[in-house]
Amino acid sequence: EVQLVESGGGLVQAGGSLKLTCTASGFTFDDYALGWYRQAPGKEREFVACISPAVNMTSYVYFVEGRFTLSSDNAKNTVYLQMNDLQPEDTAGYYCGAVPSHYYCSDDIFVRAWGQGTQVTVSS
Repeated sequence: EVQLVESGGGLVQAGGSLKLTCTASGFTFDDYALGWYRQAPGKEREFVACISPAVNMTSYVYFVEGRFTLSSDNAKNTVYLQMNDLQPEDTAGYYCGAVPSHYYCSDDIFVRAWGQGTQVTVSS
């Protein structure tokens, strides 16, 4: 069974940091890219960042570039999203998704499996 489990969300003040974790199981970790997506109340889900652990390729949407950093621990089938300088507009549910190729990451229609999400709330 394909499973993704996120953790690490919470409440933080503007300018603060959080580190999200996504642990995968049930599929070959190296065969997929792992994307992070977020959805705020009343808004559509949007792409945030993507990592292909097998080749250590990363990409970010422009509004998190320089603030968010992806990394992976392939031995643990886990990817991390370090989020710095968080702002109230970053408040959202954050979801991890497995996609078959890094090049499909930015479009969540290609996500094969989703985690349950973790809430990030940034106060001003």
